Amino acid sequence: MSADLAGFLGVVLVAYLVPGPDFLVVVRSAAEHPAKGRAAALGAQTGLCVHMLAAATGLSLIAARSPVVYDAIKLLGAAYLVYLGVRAVLAARRAARERRAAPAAAEGPRGPAGPRTPAADEPAGARWRSGFTQGFLTNVLNPKAALFFLSILPQFVHGGGSTARQVFFLGVLDVLIGVVYWFALVAVAARLRAFLARPKVRHRWELTTGWLFIGIGIGVAAAS
Repeated sequence: MSADLAGFLGVVLVAYLVPGPDFLVVVRSAAEHPAKGRAAALGAQTGLCVHMLAAATGLSLIAARSPVVYDAIKLLGAAYLVYLGVRAVLAARRAARERRAAPAAAEGPRGPAGPRTPAADEPAGARWRSGFTQGFLTNVLNPKAALFFLSILPQFVHGGGSTARQVFFLGVLDVLIGVVYWFALVAVAARLRAFLARPKVRHRWELTTGWLFIGIGIGVAAAS
């Protein structure tokens, strides 16, 4: 079991280090507010738990073997990524228009106001729900996450023991590793908040990540 476990840990770490939709959602959320970043991370890992349970009960296998179900999940996930991207691009353009229309609004009574992000003005509950929902939907609507539990994880399952129990064990290990990784990433991204909150930098950040979401969404939809 030790050799298989070591191999599984290596595969999981590589999978987390390769940037994808989850990475983009967590980093964007953390740049707005650390609490929102942690919520997005927990949302993504909760989505992973759904895939794990589906794989253990055989539902993911049914979805993978049914082109209609698989394509439906893929298109829903792609549409959600495009939605996030369009919303970010529109928010960036709207903020730029407001900044040009009222340049004096950025000035406080003692000079320029300190940098703020949209999430800083959100109630804590709304901020948490927003981050968690984005992380959860991005992950649970990603068919590649389901395929990981069907194609990669079974390679580390022994035939002698309970398959469902081993899937749960490896899946929980995957989720816990992800929580540690995402929280460390949130801590790093949160340090960039002041820099990213500068109006011009934030405008470029929103546009860049927005178009990245749109590009990834289109790529997911076009993938065979």
